[in-house]
Amino acid sequence: MAGAADFGEGGGVVSRSAEARLSAAVRELCGARPRVRVAAAESLTCGRVQALLGAAAGASDFFVGGITAYTIAQKVAWLGVDARAARRVNAVSAEVAVQMARGAIERFGAHIAVATTGYAGADAAAGVDVPYAWWALVHARGRGKEEVRSGRVFGEGLDREEMQTAVALVVGAELRDYLAAWRAGAVRQGNLTTNGHE
Repeated sequence: MAGAADFGEGGGVVSRSAEARLSAAVRELCGARPRVRVAAAESLTCGRVQALLGAAAGASDFFVGGITAYTIAQKVAWLGVDARAARRVNAVSAEVAVQMARGAIERFGAHIAVATTGYAGADAAAGVDVPYAWWALVHARGRGKEEVRSGRVFGEGLDREEMQTAVALVVGAELRDYLAAWRAGAVRQGNLTTNGHE
């Protein structure tokens, strides 16, 4: 379970240097041959993933763009999310996150996209007592093959801004780790992995 202790003493937001280190690591991994282009599709993180990816100098070598699609209508319009499936879960599920990532790959011409959707705070109407988010990573490998990873992050004890930042950091770390594993030949095609941040 992701909580305050995971993201800085007392739940504090981590420093910008942590974001820059993650961005630099992703940039280095994307810069090897074959080069990789990365995009982002965000909802609850409201651009924080894009800010993280762009935190290091030279980010334009790998980061091609991103979009914040906050409402269901905009997720459908800009990212091709299935409207009926999204409405059933208020656009908060692993599958919606995966669809968002696929949409970002198509819209930005990326090889890999990451996506976030969830609740940055408690929502009584939705029956959500503890904020949580789903993230997804999709890697289009060509010839109709793709890698898909997804996971959930809980934010017990985090305020809204801390939750948004925490999720962005998890996504950045997952992207870095996936790229490192892929470069090392440790990723098998067609593998669906749900990450254990619950």
